[in-house]
Amino acid sequence: MKPTTTNISLTLGNRLREILTEGTWVTGTNVLNEISSLIWKDATQKVHNLNTIADLTFHLHYYIAGVADVFEGGHLNIRDQFSFDAPPITSQEDWQQRIDLFKNDSKRFILLVENMSETTLFGSFVDKKYGSNYRNIDVIIEHTYYHLGQIVLIKKLLQQS
Repeated sequence: MKPTTTNISLTLGNRLREILTEGTWVTGTNVLNEISSLIWKDATQKVHNLNTIADLTFHLHYYIAGVADVFEGGHLNIRDQFSFDAPPITSQEDWQQRIDLFKNDSKRFILLVENMSETTLFGSFVDKKYGSNYRNIDVIIEHTYYHLGQIVLIKKLLQQS
């Protein structure tokens, strides 16, 4: 059976949900699960020369929220050079706010993807030079898996120290 665009949009939404907020099938965990189980001091703890989990959470959210804004008709305001410019986390409340922002914007992004028409899904993302919306969604998935692996490894290193 040939997949329809609706199926592709729903499949992409399910893949995003799997890695961002709910799934365990591919990696046994997801980003929200991993970050929600941390206290702020662990999330901000520097391990060797690696990014902190709080910084990685900000970084992932930066792209998810920025692309979601475009999908809602806004401008492309995100720039790679600012993707790690996270405000400091100085309390559990700050950390919880970052988690909540990540969770809420991830859910918003997933719904936007799931409801995309064929024209939108395979249309240009802002400009042809940035590829299609489909390709940008796929890159978000790949990018998130990459950083989820880092988060899991950093958590293991934190447990050893």
